[in-house]
This record gives sequence, structure tokens and C-alpha cells, in this order.
Amino acid sequence: MSAPTTTPRQFALVAGEASGDLLASLLLEGLQARWPDMHAAGIGGPRMLARGFESWWPQEKLAVRGYIEVLRHYAEIAGIRRQLKARLLREWPQLFIGVDAPDFNLDLEAGLRGRGLKTVHFVCPSIWAWRADRVDKIRAAADHVLCIFPFEPALLAKQGIAASYVGHPVANVIPITPDRAAARAALGIEADATVVALLPGSRRSELRYLASRFFSAAALMQRARPALKFIAPVLPALRAEVEQLLVASPMAGQVQLLDGQSHTALAACDVTLIASGTATLEAALFKRPMVIAYNMHSLSWRLMHRQQLQPWVGLPNILCGEFVVPELLQDAATPEALAEATLAWLAAPDRVAALQQRFATLHDELRRDTPTLCADAIQKVLQS
Repeated sequence: MSAPTTTPRQFALVAGEASGDLLASLLLEGLQARWPDMHAAGIGGPRMLARGFESWWPQEKLAVRGYIEVLRHYAEIAGIRRQLKARLLREWPQLFIGVDAPDFNLDLEAGLRGRGLKTVHFVCPSIWAWRADRVDKIRAAADHVLCIFPFEPALLAKQGIAASYVGHPVANVIPITPDRAAARAALGIEADATVVALLPGSRRSELRYLASRFFSAAALMQRARPALKFIAPVLPALRAEVEQLLVASPMAGQVQLLDGQSHTALAACDVTLIASGTATLEAALFKRPMVIAYNMHSLSWRLMHRQQLQPWVGLPNILCGEFVVPELLQDAATPEALAEATLAWLAAPDRVAALQQRFATLHDELRRDTPTLCADAIQKVLQS
């Protein structure tokens, strides 16, 4: 069956969470520079919308992590994917680009590619860290993979999967030397304050398991050092839930909640207590010491932990190949342990300085002209 006719430069994208929204917005920058009349639609967040993206469903519908949590929302998510696939096969864009969210996007890409629509997957799933069995799924799903870490294209090539290294987009967004003073001024924080940024995640499921632990840890830190200032960036869509958790915690009225502004918070802080995920890499690029934490449903944890291929979970540790920052996961993520590990950074300026130098080297390795490299790779796919 021949493919339906298509209007030139019509792209479809799905970015399922806040980190994917940032990645996709930079990809859109490259596409718009290459093809100024292009149009993109699908599922995306506020940064994509600011670039003229048309989102058919709210991005928050897909922002679920963990096996048990996904099962609770499976019917709705599967329904969105079926409707989206049907619409894309009717409208037939030139290219579908799945941005991260592999559990949602890879199956969708495979179905579209099986009908003849070209597909690109942006962000190689972490097959080098866990779930190596995903290689076969990636091969079936994507005509090309855009990789954000330099070692990934060679790994995929060995599996017969075409890929390009495009750098990590966040490395170009974050300055080599963050302006702490300007960030503090923007947030109304004193220049000489000692600031702890609390980042318990950007998904409801993460907040459910982590926010109360983080607030309890903050209370213990405040007891030890009463002058500490606490800030917490929150997605506007989740602010009411975070406020409710904060009011029920020992830190009610003592944490400055920010609408978004996670980068401003990381630039302003001295140390961050942070959920495992893309935000940990952003913290590393801001050269901030951190304590990485995670907690989820116990069954989800057992299933994920069993498939882990490396001793590290946090991206800074994975990329550095050692535990450069603490990881407190599942049962180890107690408020007492979180508070102790976070305060330890504030008492070790030499250790912080060494970490900042390590993170500066990592930043340099990840900086590339990502929008242009993405557009170059996508143009080759379109011409193939």
C-alpha cells in the first residue's frame, strides 16, 4: 500500500514529561531554523507550546513512572496511544519523533513504522544501564536514534541501529559558570544565605513517594542549621498537590515554592536534594553538589532493580563511572539519611570544589550544537 500524500514539513512529536519538553523544544529550534514553515503537533509541554507546537493532549497524562503506577493509568494511556496512532496514520506527517518516554513511544513508533511512516527516537533508552532487552524494540521502532551521550552510537551500531550523537541539549542551555548572585536576586534570596534546593520530581507518582520525605529531611536540616533557606521548584500543574504535602509536613510555611524555575533554583542553591532522573544531570551541569534519592512502590522497585546493569542509578555517577555523589534509594532514602548526606556537603568545601571541577569537564564533553545536529540527522532520514 502506498503512503498517503503529505504536506511538506509536517512533523509529529511526543514528549511525555518535563525533561522531554526541554529536549523537544531544542529539537524544534533546529527544525524551525532548517524549515521555517514547518508545523509540529502531537503531545508536548509548555516549552514546546512556546515554539508554536500544537498539543493534542496534556503532557501530564503521560508523566507516570514505575510499573505499578503505570498499571493504574494503563487504560487511559493506552487509549491515548491508540487515538494518536489513528490520527497520525490519517494525517500522515513526514516524520514522527518520539522524545524519550520509551514505554509509550517505542511501541507507537513500531506501529507507525510498520505502516511505512518514518520514525526517529530522540534519547537512546538506557540499555547500557538496565533493560538491555530493549535493543530489539528500538531496532523495530526507529529509522534513526538521536543520542545524547557520546558512547551510544557505537553501541547501537553493533546492534544494526542507525544513530547520531547530537550532544546533550541541556549542556548548551546551562552556562558553564552559573550566575548564583543573579539567580538569588531573581528569587529574592540574600546573597550570603545558605540555600538548599529540594527537587522531589516532576511526576505525581514521584511526589507521592518523595515530597514528604524531602520535607521531613529539610526539617531535620533546619534543626541542625536554623539559618538554612529552602526552595522547591514545582510544575504549576502540580503546585496544589505540593502545597498540600508541605502544609502537612514539619516545614509548613518554611519552604519557598517556585512556579517552575528549576534552573534558577539550581543556580541559586548551595546543595540540592534531588530525585533521580534528568534533573540530576542538570544539577551536575550547574556544578552543584547533590544527594540523589528515589523511592517508589516496592514491587516496581524489585522489578527495576533486578534489571539494573550498573552499580549507579544517578546520571552524574553513571557518566563519571563512580559514586561522585551519594545515592539513597528506596529503603535507604529515610529523612535522617537524606538530611545527614545533604548537610555533609555543606561541611566539606574542598570536596565540593573537586566535584565542581569534575562536573565542568563533563559539561564540556556534552556541549554540541544540538539543534543543528538534530536537524542534520532528520534531514538525512527524510531523504533516505
